[in-house]
Amino acid sequence: MKFGTKAIHAGINPDSATGAIMTPIYQTSTYVQDGEGNHKGYQYSRTQNPTRHVLENNLAALENGSFGACFASGIAAIDCVIKMLKPGDEVIATNDLYGGSYRLFTTIFEKYGIIFHFVDMKDITNVQEVMTENTKLIWTETPTNPMINIIDIKGLAAIINGSSALLCVDNTFATPYLQNPLELGADIVMHSVTKYLGGHSDVVMGALVTSNRKIADDIYRIQNSSGAIAGPMDCFLVLRGIKTLHLRMQRHCENGARIADFLQSHPKVENVYWPGLKTHVNHHIAKSQMKDFGGMLSFTLKGNKLEDALNIVKQVKIFALAESLGGVESLIGHPVTMTHAAIPKESREKSGVIDGLIRLSIGIEDVEDLIEDLNQALEVL
Repeated sequence: MKFGTKAIHAGINPDSATGAIMTPIYQTSTYVQDGEGNHKGYQYSRTQNPTRHVLENNLAALENGSFGACFASGIAAIDCVIKMLKPGDEVIATNDLYGGSYRLFTTIFEKYGIIFHFVDMKDITNVQEVMTENTKLIWTETPTNPMINIIDIKGLAAIINGSSALLCVDNTFATPYLQNPLELGADIVMHSVTKYLGGHSDVVMGALVTSNRKIADDIYRIQNSSGAIAGPMDCFLVLRGIKTLHLRMQRHCENGARIADFLQSHPKVENVYWPGLKTHVNHHIAKSQMKDFGGMLSFTLKGNKLEDALNIVKQVKIFALAESLGGVESLIGHPVTMTHAAIPKESREKSGVIDGLIRLSIGIEDVEDLIEDLNQALEVL
């Protein structure tokens, strides 16, 4: 079954009670049992809910995995993965990652004795240099947030082969339409479902997918025990959004290519970070592990002035200045003062997150209007 067909049908069947083609919203906390322990597969909605169950199966199918789990947010999904570890375990994470992930690692889990190493994974040999027998998890994003770096998933899997470490890939920017980390050797895939999977900026959710039964059992145990589950209404909205994921991603990618070309040729732009550009570091890896190059793009301004970047994000008219990404509408953000403010300045700048960096989530509007909007904003500098 090809991707577009799976997006619409995988894991989804007409409602057995009514024949409804859309999965019902099972807005219930509990389920009546015929007798003690004699139930229809559902006992309590923290543990399992029919609407959530359908979405989890759909996401697992899209990632070519076997088991899916949905959470109240992307951070809650990450929280679940780290809870699989114990004090003394070590995590190697990419140094270019979402600020909320960094904050969770350093302000919550470091207190419980889990050790985090942040390394530049554009060159995966950097991972080998810090691996020890205590390394239990490799955490990576690709493309990364906000520098849009590409990391070799298959190469990372080869590095940890034979060790006790797990490889978890945050696949939020690529989505399963563009990239399937499990097929490249990852053990777990994480999504901030809030972004492209929901696709309409109207839900907050996270998800994990794996093909390993033991890992899945651990995920479900933590999901049930910690309780950070996704509600049925949110699951319904994401099921609706996923049906057009392939169509939306095609347009995101097309618009991304056009805007990357425009910015690369603009005299006031210093660097453009989009993996489809031949000048992009690890472009060859992106070509080998991605179907296309996505709608996330970052660029820096010549002079690297904070005031210039802030002027740009305020001057745009179609791009909206806002947190988040992956919706049908185009968003613009300034990582230093917004999404990555939680990361210390020295660490930020070491990974390239400088004052003049601007991040774009390119929507599905007419690309000519988006280019005109960026151009008029750049002209005010």
